[in-house]
Amino acid sequence: MTTPDTDLPPYEPARLIAAPFPERVRLICRTWAAQVFPNPPIVLIIYWVKYVLLFFGGWAFFVSFSAGYPGFTHPLEWAFMPIAFQKAIVWALVYEIAGFGCSWGPMNGRFKPPMGGFLYFLRPGTTKLPLFPGSPVFGGIRRTGLDVALYAAMLLVFLRALIAPEITAWMLLPGCLLVALLGVTDKTLFLAARSEHYWVALVCLIAASQDLLWVSACKAVWVAIWFWAATSKLNHHFPSVIMFMVNNGPFAPAALKKRLFVSYPDDLRPSRLAGTMAHAGTVVEYMIPVVLLSTDGGWTTIAGLVGMTCFHGFIGLNNPSGMPIEWNILMIYGAWFLFGVHHDASLTAIAALPFLVTFLAFWLVFVPAYGNVMPARVSFLLAMRYYAGNWAYNIWLVRRDALHKLDRLTKMAGTMRDQLASLLPDPQQVDIACSMSLAHRFLHLEGRPLLAALPKAVDDIDAYEWMDGEVFGGMVLGWNFGDGHLNDTQLLDAVQAQCGFEDGEVRVIMVESQPIFGKTMQWKVADARRGIIAEGETAIAPMRDAMPWPTGACAEALGGARRESV
Repeated sequence: MTTPDTDLPPYEPARLIAAPFPERVRLICRTWAAQVFPNPPIVLIIYWVKYVLLFFGGWAFFVSFSAGYPGFTHPLEWAFMPIAFQKAIVWALVYEIAGFGCSWGPMNGRFKPPMGGFLYFLRPGTTKLPLFPGSPVFGGIRRTGLDVALYAAMLLVFLRALIAPEITAWMLLPGCLLVALLGVTDKTLFLAARSEHYWVALVCLIAASQDLLWVSACKAVWVAIWFWAATSKLNHHFPSVIMFMVNNGPFAPAALKKRLFVSYPDDLRPSRLAGTMAHAGTVVEYMIPVVLLSTDGGWTTIAGLVGMTCFHGFIGLNNPSGMPIEWNILMIYGAWFLFGVHHDASLTAIAALPFLVTFLAFWLVFVPAYGNVMPARVSFLLAMRYYAGNWAYNIWLVRRDALHKLDRLTKMAGTMRDQLASLLPDPQQVDIACSMSLAHRFLHLEGRPLLAALPKAVDDIDAYEWMDGEVFGGMVLGWNFGDGHLNDTQLLDAVQAQCGFEDGEVRVIMVESQPIFGKTMQWKVADARRGIIAEGETAIAPMRDAMPWPTGACAEALGGARRESV
């Protein structure tokens, strides 16, 4: 006779597939916690080859065009030239907005093809989210030839800068303006450019181009990122992030992984150890700018930079959700350049440029502060609430007999199930792979509002295909990196206008993140045809005592019937 602590993974695929939804979630969470289906080594190798050859290699290639380039065999000389940092910013922006960065590959639900990006942004007819829907010229929901031309022009402008022997402010200004304009045509593009970081730094390069004042200005960008990223982690959510991320890491020992849970395998909430690691990480992130701003370039500065490198390196080695490793690499490189090589550049130097001070105060202080207090109004990227476990997200439930209507959209990829079906010979493998995404939402504390919202959304959940909003948005928009605002009501309206779903064929659960001084997460359920059909809010503190999977009345409501592999 089996007991909870002896009924351990791996489970027979047929059992997982046929289990009622609440039991399936529990088994999937156990499977994830046991790492029975870890990321295949080939996937990690592909990602790290991409980082080295495409991201680092691309940057090194473009730096080679610079005046005074000493040759590739002298990396300590060319890597820290001012123009090398400038080209790193431009290349990182191009790399992301082209689709090679944090929205790329199998760990983002992209298999065939492994990217969206320019495959969508250079194709008329693809879906977009204009800043001002319905407005003339740019307010449509489908990309026009003009949208495509502006995007192509931006790429060409930045390419010219990347191959130039010297970079001037006038060379960067057209591209900077085009990024802002593209954000009006499609909010997705402004976020895809990681504008809270790369675009703001680009403005610094333009506005403070003389006497290397841009070094001081870019220091302010790096400091703001560390400060707000740490501030966003002052919540109950972050321990579940550490639990999930480290458990997903390929280098963490099995004994450590088991200790990340309260009581593996029966209680898969984050343990005290996970909480301690989370709080320690927050303190370290706060201390990084304090140390680097208060030292004079000696051994203390080096120690601070080494600590910063270990901090970002730890994140990268544990395969965080979305795999934004290139961003972590740039944070490390930028810190060594700004606070190491140019440790004597003072933040107060930018006081000579009132316009730039005002600009930075808006983007680095006001926007993140407002975004933390009113997260429904600001993207988590612009608010610099990075990987805090407290994000807006959505779950798209599409009735299986209506999935074919998604083919009416102009896109480069099918659903994740369609992509996997073309790669995996066994339908059961496809079903299991798709089901594993359940663990991502339910094991994070932010997933607890689903326990209240799901019974309000559908009567028979097994009649629907579960699609995480981030994966769905990436399929339709060509890019998504954790921003639930990109795949909520505006996207639902755009999809409905093109697909024409009937009542009950698509239900979307939209969960908003918890404000920094708030106690609840608000949620709503929308039908593609009828609009909002239910709303509510979930107090988060009590949810720390709840199991990640449906139990009690929620489990009864979602019990459903056993199902066959589809």
